[in-house]
Amino acid sequence: MTPGHGTGDAWQSDYSTRGRLWGGNPSPLPPLSPGTRVLELGCGNGRNLPGMQSRGWDFTGADHAPEALRLSREAVKGNPGVALVVADARHLPFRAASFDAVCAFHVTGHLDNEGRHSLAREVYHVLKDGGEVFVREFGDSDFRFGKGKEVEEHSFRRGTGTLTHYFSTDELRDLFGEFTVVSTGEERWSMRVRGRDYPRCEIVATFRKGNG
Repeated sequence: MTPGHGTGDAWQSDYSTRGRLWGGNPSPLPPLSPGTRVLELGCGNGRNLPGMQSRGWDFTGADHAPEALRLSREAVKGNPGVALVVADARHLPFRAASFDAVCAFHVTGHLDNEGRHSLAREVYHVLKDGGEVFVREFGDSDFRFGKGKEVEEHSFRRGTGTLTHYFSTDELRDLFGEFTVVSTGEERWSMRVRGRDYPRCEIVATFRKGNG
């Protein structure tokens, strides 16, 4: 995951000491054709990359933490056709219209308010006209909302120093207001821990650059 403002060292430290932070099932991937130029922001330890690789996409993974990229290289077994780049989602090192699609799964919410708006502008810049960005973020109905120190409205910093912002659907639509809304919705489920159920909530959205 790409870090929020001032937490880059926290993510690098977390990956260095704990290894693969993100396990379990990969995020659902969009139905894109082989050869589609895809950028995954905050690729982390590469949980989603093998699935992207199997679909034949021309994809690039980007993350702020060098240790995350090392783990991602292991996840794709050093495939020379996979580009992995150390990059800050707020200041992407790619030319305009470089990608057909951007996947931003639980990355925008690890940035502060200024950083979230920078990410949205950068995504708009690197997408071609008609390109789409696929977003997943935790909603403000998630049970982890409120845990940690609130440093901005609905943004909480927990013990490791990492930041998480919890969105409403309207807030996410406003953040990507320069785009055309393709779809937005919520996914809710329960997570059982030690015999107790906890509510989880993700905001899932797709936005398109232009009206193409």
